[in-house]
Amino acid sequence: MERDTDWPAATQFRRSCHRSTHYDPYTLRELAAREGEPLKRQRMDFLLLLPGRTRVVIEVDGKHHYADGNTASPQRYAEMVAEDRRLRLTGYEVYRFGGAELPPDDSGASERVRVFFDELLARHAP
Repeated sequence: MERDTDWPAATQFRRSCHRSTHYDPYTLRELAAREGEPLKRQRMDFLLLLPGRTRVVIEVDGKHHYADGNTASPQRYAEMVAEDRRLRLTGYEVYRFGGAELPPDDSGASERVRVFFDELLARHAP
């Protein structure tokens, strides 16, 4: 049986995103206190809770994020970007990877993910 450590970094990242989704405990508490509506996109592929209550959402988007079947859907895309705006206004940083950026054969994906995380973490370094 293969372990995650046997896979390139991009494949590990993609697999972790598909294995589980994350809910932000801060937002759940805030919403419970206000009895507000949950965020439509509260279910996230990957959530980083950084110091200072910095919340970073990472999404890996397959075709289902912007298409109905094999046809691009402007309506679906509009709903996605509208909810991204709402997430940002709620205090999240949202970063998206297109599924084609992280192909199963890797094709530079490990380096792409490494560079992204290096830049992201440098931005939030104390």
